[in-house]
Amino acid sequence: MESTLAVLPDSFARPSDFQLPGGEWFIGAGFGLFVHWDHASQQGIEISWPLVGRSIIPGSDGVEDTVSVEQYQSSAATFDPVEWDAVALARLAKRAGARYVVFTARHHAGYSMFHTEHSDFGIENSPFGRDITREFVEAIRAEGIRVGIYYSLPDWNHPDYPAFEMSDRPYPLEHWPSAGDPAYAGTPVADDKHRRSTPEQWARFQAYLRGQLTEILSNYGTIDLLWFDGEWERSEDEWDSAGLRAHIKSLQPDVVINDRLLGQGDYKTPEQGFPVTAPEGPWELCMTIGQMWAWRPGDTKSKSTTSLVTTLIEVASRGGNLLLNIGPKGDGSLNESQVDTLTEIGEWMDRHAESVVGVTPTAGVDFYGPSTARPGTLYLHLVMRPIEQVIVRGIPVGRVTGIRLLATGEQLPYEINFEVHEQSAAGEDPLGEILIPAPRASGAPIDVIAIDFA
Repeated sequence: MESTLAVLPDSFARPSDFQLPGGEWFIGAGFGLFVHWDHASQQGIEISWPLVGRSIIPGSDGVEDTVSVEQYQSSAATFDPVEWDAVALARLAKRAGARYVVFTARHHAGYSMFHTEHSDFGIENSPFGRDITREFVEAIRAEGIRVGIYYSLPDWNHPDYPAFEMSDRPYPLEHWPSAGDPAYAGTPVADDKHRRSTPEQWARFQAYLRGQLTEILSNYGTIDLLWFDGEWERSEDEWDSAGLRAHIKSLQPDVVINDRLLGQGDYKTPEQGFPVTAPEGPWELCMTIGQMWAWRPGDTKSKSTTSLVTTLIEVASRGGNLLLNIGPKGDGSLNESQVDTLTEIGEWMDRHAESVVGVTPTAGVDFYGPSTARPGTLYLHLVMRPIEQVIVRGIPVGRVTGIRLLATGEQLPYEINFEVHEQSAAGEDPLGEILIPAPRASGAPIDVIAIDFA
């Protein structure tokens, strides 16, 4: 991304020293979609987590998706999402203004949503049969959107992992610690045979893991991003993170990898809650529209479009991307409520994307809301509706060429003001303040003011 410093003074933009060779597109991408889905969506329950008998969603509606292992996996035999339409999903992503989409090729419960020679437990052996991941990749790529694949490191259905059983409940600490881990010694599950693989089992599981990753990275064209998960269950050494990264990069040198490949990630992934302090370097906030990741009919407590647009703005103003999740229904159709929300976000993006995509955070700008910048333009996001006027300070006021309301293009009047004793000392390019009468609301969830500079 071009540095704002080429146009504005050093105090104005916050440059980034972080590089992602081959993955530069990710920095400043702004907005992406996450897709959580597998056979359990036929049951209208969260994916994977009911298998271990617990929910991981803070503040959920109080109804735990707790079923037996047998019940959870039973819908694999009948999974037939006849309403699945990859093109419709891709067009929705395009309409929403997403720059990349991440699809769950295999979640923790082990069901492969792609054709694989390394497991019989997947879509290939379902009544549906078609390769859903291939259809997703081709449709997303046809819309000019970057392709991301989610892949869980654990597999709670694989006999060599080993497979999760009812006797393994309660799922401890979200962590099956290594034998040498101090957290392991002395715990009630320390001697449980289901907690650890034998060396022979682990070697077979590692071969399975690499085999499936090889298929994903060899059979589907360019994969722009790999989104790993479940890393907490083993150590960096056990996963052989460095070896996995080397293997991945040998197949797709430019793929961007998240931080859940322990010690080997390119960017950080805070989840659900906005981080108190923005991470250093590239990052992404993954978040649900409602309370759950996958389709659940009772998940009706959804965030408003205004709330989600505000989060997108806040993330972009701190140098990150927002990865917003949707969950198709068990029959493959899209959740109508989520479609409506994404359509409304897309309407905002139609007129405001330039303020959150391809921008940098700012530094030294005194404004009561989040701001972003690109060469020649500063964007002020009115997440708090001004009553009388908008004031921004600490900018090179002598180089302002115009101020506009981004939604309509309307040129806004403004006044320039200086502290009298600082004006002469500032020389030919003084910093000062701009006073803008509060513009009429455009009807957009959040209005944006653009200040253009010579």
